Amino acid sequence: MTTDHRPALGDLSAAALVFGSSAAVLVVELVALRLLAPYLGLTLETSTTVIGIALAAIALGSWAGGQAADRIDPRRAIGPLLAVSGVATAATPFVVRSAGSVDAQGGLLLLVAAVMILVPGALLSAVTPMVTKLVLTDLGQTGTIVGRLSGIGTVGAIVGTVVTGFVLISVVRVSTILVGLGIALVAAAVVVEVRVRGWRFGILPGVLVLGGGLTAAVAPGGCDVETTYHCASVVPDPDRPEGRTLVLDGLRHSYVDLADPTTLEFEYVRAIAATIDVRHPGEEAVDAYHLGGGGLTLPRYLRDQRPGSTSVVSEIDAGVLQVDRDALGLRTGDDLEVRVEDGRLGLDRLPDGERDVVVGDAFGGVSVPWHLTTREALEQVHRVLRPGGTYVANLIDYGDLGFARAQLRTMVTVFDHVALLGTTQTHERADGAGGNLVAVASDEPLDAAALGAALQDREVAWEARSGESLQAWMGDADVLTDDHAPVDQLLTPSPPRY
Repeated sequence: MTTDHRPALGDLSAAALVFGSSAAVLVVELVALRLLAPYLGLTLETSTTVIGIALAAIALGSWAGGQAADRIDPRRAIGPLLAVSGVATAATPFVVRSAGSVDAQGGLLLLVAAVMILVPGALLSAVTPMVTKLVLTDLGQTGTIVGRLSGIGTVGAIVGTVVTGFVLISVVRVSTILVGLGIALVAAAVVVEVRVRGWRFGILPGVLVLGGGLTAAVAPGGCDVETTYHCASVVPDPDRPEGRTLVLDGLRHSYVDLADPTTLEFEYVRAIAATIDVRHPGEEAVDAYHLGGGGLTLPRYLRDQRPGSTSVVSEIDAGVLQVDRDALGLRTGDDLEVRVEDGRLGLDRLPDGERDVVVGDAFGGVSVPWHLTTREALEQVHRVLRPGGTYVANLIDYGDLGFARAQLRTMVTVFDHVALLGTTQTHERADGAGGNLVAVASDEPLDAAALGAALQDREVAWEARSGESLQAWMGDADVLTDDHAPVDQLLTPSPPRY
């Protein structure tokens, strides 16, 4: 038996390595969500996949790193672990975006993304057991040392999460975050290797990370702007000089004609306008509240077509609002106020009985945020409406329409009258049903015939359904509540992407 008399790793260096490597794993995980959003959407399924891969990487790295630490000198392993993970991290934007441009929604993208999360995550997670092996020179202090390093690693993960989520993603491009992190990891590797083997080791990874950074900088990005919540692009309409489509995370969210706010390109927007036509005939001014902003197509339309109308909009993403101002010509004022806030919180702040119309058009990916779908949320909508006011909501669903049926069933528990606007296939729940549909709710009777006629006037080939027919359509769907609203699981998404 031989004894290694080289000095153990200092406490400060050990803490820095464990803290930094743990933080880096969480940075990679969170940024990967933004990197994949343009191709897969920012859905519960995407988030679950990325989190699952990251946790698998942590488990694999910790296990393998612990075994390796008992077989090799950790002093010579930590530098390579940091260097290779740095190179992989810096190359991630280029590799994932290249795969996305070839196979945006297929298995290739998921496989590539899994590898690019798994490799740096596992390598970085192997650092902690390596460091623990170096620091643990007295078996009598095993619990103290392992507990301390575990706590430091957890704090590092928390800091990585908070800094990335609250600061980095909102102000720095995804490519810059990953390349910068890669450079930092390689720099840490160089420092470690200088202390162990001299300067020569730092040359190769430095060159590689520089090359990865340059390729990531020129790789196709799919975004004009990376906001806190979305990858946003504004796409010109080749058939209409002033037409613009706002694309968020690969999905077409809004269409705006810069020269003519009365242009309502999407069918569901025309269906909402048709509902307002029936509930408020002529050019009667309305006070509207909008859950979700997007391109603010409908608030612009109401301001132009119904003079004296007011719109208050809750839009959670300040970056989208800035895109609206910079690229879509948005002008706000007393008649169109946009509040950067979560829609549920925005509802809570509105006075009772203040609005004629509430428009629900908030989405995260293809899903309405679950906390805006529940009975408790709808009770807040009901509260802010004037007597006889109308709630009209854009929904997206496919397949057996489980979410849409649950949402209509929930509306029935709050409002006296509910109607569904959709295609014939949607009403019959036939093959090919789904896409956009619009739900209407009020305490006053809803004239399905008048709604159907208004849809035809707006050139929307949809039908209206209410009463017993709608009750049969909803079937045995559950009521959504704050305690149980599995919105993502009820959806059967297969949305068309831009």
